[in-house]
Amino acid sequence: MANKEDIRDFLAREAACVLVEVTDAAGSTPRDTDAWMLVSTDRTFATIGGGQLEYMAIDHARKLIHGAVADEQLTIPLGPEIGQCCGGRVALSFKTVDKEARTALVARSGAEIARRPHVYIFGAGHVGNALAMALSLLPVRTVLVDTREHELSAVDVLGIETCLTAMPEALVRDAPSGSAFVILTHDHALDFLIAAEALGRKDASYVGMIGSKTKRATFKTWLAREIERPELFDRLVCPIGGTAVKDKRPAVIAALAAAEILAAVLTHERPKGAAPPKKEKPVKAAASSSSFSW
Repeated sequence: MANKEDIRDFLAREAACVLVEVTDAAGSTPRDTDAWMLVSTDRTFATIGGGQLEYMAIDHARKLIHGAVADEQLTIPLGPEIGQCCGGRVALSFKTVDKEARTALVARSGAEIARRPHVYIFGAGHVGNALAMALSLLPVRTVLVDTREHELSAVDVLGIETCLTAMPEALVRDAPSGSAFVILTHDHALDFLIAAEALGRKDASYVGMIGSKTKRATFKTWLAREIERPELFDRLVCPIGGTAVKDKRPAVIAALAAAEILAAVLTHERPKGAAPPKKEKPVKAAASSSSFSW
């Protein structure tokens, strides 16, 4: 969520508020026409871009709340006269939020969240937790997955989901089109099993696995020998987060990987309503992690 607070909590607490929407944006502007925010007498929810533009919008909305006669439409040039140098022009609408509008806003917010790309993090260890924290502030739906209940029970990250499962690879098969898969488990064999399943999805926006040069080489050999699909290796990101910064601290890896993942999911073209495609060749899974052979 853009805010840690749920929109339903905000609306429940605020008896009077105004919906501010960007209805037109020309030239260089902080946000586009999908931006909106709520303004109450002393609080706000979401953002239309910040800066002097937002301060002006908040002030105007509060005049409406207090009963002043004010325009319900404003067109604001983003130039030196308001202390901004974007150079564009933004049109804003202001609407008092009644009961009907509140219901519509909750539905609208829910629909926006539902459209967010899914990011599945497999492994709730140090890096998995740090990555979940980094992604929790971004417009993605993050699911932290592990086979170990005690690891998931220790997770304390707002705005993400957790999933305890004995078969994490099954989540890959059922994931929506355009999902990202980040593999960081405690078991190399399980890593390889999940990665092979994810790479079999042509519609995955990102498949990344934590690892070293040795692990990359081993996985490539395993794909050729066990899966008979060596060409899948070319789509794997390993190590995650790139190699420009050689720092193994979980928070650093998480920050670099989060940027990499976000770029992948937001630029990935996903057909609307597309179901997960059938794989060209089924992945042959080992019976269990312990049966993996190097």
